[in-house]
This record gives sequence, structure tokens and C-alpha cells, in this order.
Amino acid sequence: MFELRPATPDDIPALQGLIARSGVALSVGYYTREQADAITCHVFGVDSQLIADRTYHVIEDNAAIAACGGWSRRRTLFGGDQAKAGPDPLLDPAVDPARIRAFFVEPAMARRGLGRMLMYRCLREAKAAGFRSLELVSTLPGEPLYAASGFEVTERFELSLPGPIRVPVARMRRSIADPAGGAPTPDAGGAPSRGGVA
Repeated sequence: MFELRPATPDDIPALQGLIARSGVALSVGYYTREQADAITCHVFGVDSQLIADRTYHVIEDNAAIAACGGWSRRRTLFGGDQAKAGPDPLLDPAVDPARIRAFFVEPAMARRGLGRMLMYRCLREAKAAGFRSLELVSTLPGEPLYAASGFEVTERFELSLPGPIRVPVARMRRSIADPAGGAPTPDAGGAPSRGGVA
């Protein structure tokens, strides 16, 4: 039985492990192993501010975290705590897009609709907070999920990481409308749930 709930500080060790596994395993066929290792080490991770803001969520399967992801009302567009420096100011919902942040799924739980469940929750919460659009930075394996969720690529660029290693990613955006139909359910098909937002 899947349960979607806000993440808590106690979840951080389990989240770090899930993110590391997802970042490497679900990048196969999209990135080289060196690229996957670099982005997982230097970019992917828990942003503890999202947990404090209660905008980061987990999906549990029999008390084990199977997926995670959230949205943000703050300026940072991507990256875990290790990639942040300085303050992270609040956005203005009247002019700024909310951020979709750090979607990851346990590799063994991919293709079960968990990413779609998280996206539906984030869309509803961001809309309720007054935001009119959403923006994210997607890795290549994450693009199918976000495209299926209504996001369009607005820019392609590369992250320059130590090595030196360059990792291609995409900035994507969509407007917020009322989510169509009921909440997505697991095993509903559609785009695969894969790690995708840094």
C-alpha cells in the first residue's frame, strides 16, 4: 500500500541512499557512468530547506521510502545542500514560477506511476500557494516524465562538474491549470517514474 506524506528530517539518511541509487541506476542509457557518478555526487541530494518548508514529499511502500520529490517557493532551482551557498529567498507567486525539485524513485520501483503521484501533489500545492507556473531543471532520464506532465523545454545547457565532466540537462516550464481528472494511481502506465530533477 503506497502512502504519500511530507518528508521529515528523520528521513534524510534514507533519502540520501535512495537518491544515490536512483541517480546512477536510472541514468543508464542516458549518461556515461562518469557523468552519472559526477552529478550524483556533486549535485543530487536532499535540500533540507524543502523539508523545513514542508514542500518535499515521500511515497512509502510498506514503510520503506520508494520515491521522493517536491516543489519549492524559493529561488534555488536545483541541487542538494552540498550545492548551495548563501540565502535562498522566497519567490513572488505573482511573477515567479515555483520550482519542481528533486524527483527520484527507487530503481526497483520505476514505471509504477510514483513520479506522477508526486507531480499531482506538487501541482495542487503550488497552485494553492498562488503560483501560476512551474519551472525545473531536468536530467535526460527525467525528461519523459516532465514532458508527459505538461512541461516544455525552454533551454538546454551543460553542468560543468569536477573531473572535468560536463553533463547535459534541460530547463523546462509549464503553466499551472487545474489537474485533469482524479489523482494518478500507481501502476497506471504512462511515462516512467525516473530520477530527474537535480
